[in-house]
Amino acid sequence: MSELNRMHCEACRADAPTVSEDELAELIREIPDWTVETRDGVMQLERVYTFRNFAEALAFGNRVGEIAEAEGHHPAILVEWGRVTVTWWSHKIRGLHRNDFIMAARTDSLPGAA
Repeated sequence: MSELNRMHCEACRADAPTVSEDELAELIREIPDWTVETRDGVMQLERVYTFRNFAEALAFGNRVGEIAEAEGHHPAILVEWGRVTVTWWSHKIRGLHRNDFIMAARTDSLPGAA
C-alpha cells in the first residue's frame, strides 16, 4: 500500500504550483488504478469502483465524502447502481496537486474499495 494514504493534505493556495511532469510520473505509480483525465484543460485523477448494488455504492460514496470533509478537500463523486466514480483535482489551481494523490490513495484504503 502507498505511503500516500497515511499523509494529510496541506492547505492549498490559489498560487500553489500544479505537480510537474516528473512528480506526476512518480505519484501516479503510487495509485496504479487511477487514470489522469483532462477536462476543459484541467488535469484530474479518476477511478471507478464497482459494487454489488446501489446500497454498497452509496455507503462507499458516503465514506469518500467523510474523508473529504475531514481534510477540507472535496472530489466529484458520482454514485450509480453498482458503481462510484471518484474524481480528485484541486479547484483553486485548476489542476493536480500532491493533495489529490494523497486523497486518491486514502480513497483506495477505504473499506469496500476494491
